[in-house]
Amino acid sequence: ACCAIEMISTFAPHYDLARYSMEGMRPSPRQADLMIVAGRVSMKMAPVLRTLYDQMPNPKWVIAMGACASCGGVFNNYAILQGVDRIVPVDMYVPGCPPRPEQLIDGITKLHEKVMRESLKDSHPEWGAKIA
Repeated sequence: ACCAIEMISTFAPHYDLARYSMEGMRPSPRQADLMIVAGRVSMKMAPVLRTLYDQMPNPKWVIAMGACASCGGVFNNYAILQGVDRIVPVDMYVPGCPPRPEQLIDGITKLHEKVMRESLKDSHPEWGAKIA
């Protein structure tokens, strides 16, 4: 997927996401608090993605990267999920096809600002709810 290439380039030396202390990729959903959905999601993969989301500890956040993850993109057919927000709650949408690395960095920093304004005392019903 083209979004994955752009996401990889955000970690490359030119953009260097490490300067924001955001380079830690976790090998397990049980160690992650942010899920970046990059590219299209097939109907066959949707339950797997929901399982990964459920395995993440609270608090957790989701970024939908690109047109395919946000609304299915140009793939309007029975095999592609028309928006990842149908199976997991999305906190930040990064537009574009494919979105540039600057856009992803901007989306991550805006999500970071949103997280800093939140409190763990706030009600987050989506963390335990099942979205059909």
